[in-house]
Amino acid sequence: MNYRVQPVPQVILDDVRGAQKMLSGVSRVTPMEGSRHLSALVGAPVHLKCENLQRTGSFKLRGAYVRIAGLRPEQRAAGVVAASAGNHAQGVALASSLLGVRSTVFMPVGAPLPKVAATREYGAEVRLEGQVVDETLAAAQEHADRTGAVFIHPFDHRDIIAGQGTVGLEVLEQCPEVRTILVGVGGGGLAAGIAVAIKALRPDVQVIGVQAAGAAAYPPSLKVGHPVSVDRPATMADGIKVGRPGDVPFAIIGELLDDVRTVSEDALSSALLLCLERAKLVVEPAGCAPVAALLSEPGLYGGGPVVAVLSGGNVDPLLLQRILRHGMAAAGRYLSLRLRVADAPGALAGLLGVLSTVDANVLDVSHVRTDPRLGLTEVEVELHLETKGPEHCKEVARTLHAAGYRVMG
Repeated sequence: MNYRVQPVPQVILDDVRGAQKMLSGVSRVTPMEGSRHLSALVGAPVHLKCENLQRTGSFKLRGAYVRIAGLRPEQRAAGVVAASAGNHAQGVALASSLLGVRSTVFMPVGAPLPKVAATREYGAEVRLEGQVVDETLAAAQEHADRTGAVFIHPFDHRDIIAGQGTVGLEVLEQCPEVRTILVGVGGGGLAAGIAVAIKALRPDVQVIGVQAAGAAAYPPSLKVGHPVSVDRPATMADGIKVGRPGDVPFAIIGELLDDVRTVSEDALSSALLLCLERAKLVVEPAGCAPVAALLSEPGLYGGGPVVAVLSGGNVDPLLLQRILRHGMAAAGRYLSLRLRVADAPGALAGLLGVLSTVDANVLDVSHVRTDPRLGLTEVEVELHLETKGPEHCKEVARTLHAAGYRVMG
């Protein structure tokens, strides 16, 4: 990255090492899995750091526990309050329960129901306020000011960053030959913590942040040298849907990260599908951002072993269903066609017979007979097909044209 931001980072390697000792027996040393498919695509070994298999389903427990464990006795007695779309909420709830501290967690009104339920089950009182994380943060801060509860920020605190940085120490232990680490970026706590650990021990390793293009506050912020907000951040990746970088992680990221790149919604859904099909891992959209970066520009990462940090696996089943459909369409696994056939008995059967010769599975068929653009003896047929990829889609289209059908779209 060409930008360098002052002040000097406020978290050092000793902080991260201290957090690692504190987390011993609390957080899991999550596994690292190789990916043959991604390795072949990139031209270098690719490993997946599976924080989706962490307790509470994400890396957030690490920072939350370190932050709350560091509170003074009178602060613990006052309780803690947090705001989150789900992963930080669960981390704070479990960490508080383990440490015997009362917790109140504010979540956006549209937070996935499984995340809300899990947060309650970990012992927190949950309150739903705000449409986006930034509004929910404000509500939680107001509660802290009014009640005296200690506000546990999801990313903008040195203890949080130190806890998240323990992921970086594990990466070096599990893959000492690593050359590039890809990590999703929302507020920046995880990327900042990993960068602190990695750059202190292995400054030759590239650490690259990845943001959803619709919620990418870091590139413009780094360009002007201070955090700026993105109006109405929009992405399916709710875990990194943050409108403004945190001040503490921003200073670290500007100083230590090598780059921050963005990925599209299509790339995120394709990455989620790949993790599910190829790696047999359930990963939420935010956790898939590093894989989406590999899929989008594989040629950028061929210089040596790559570690992609899968930051979380907490995904609403209904959202997962929609994303899988989107991902399959983006990968050429769904094909929608409109064409005109004769309005006569057997015409549809003939069309389906042609499709059967190319092994295209018909998911849905609909007819339109009342469009004024149709001839008196015509009917428009809309087909939704399950296909095997882009080449199969082209084969289906070629076969229909060869059989005399006029494809409208």
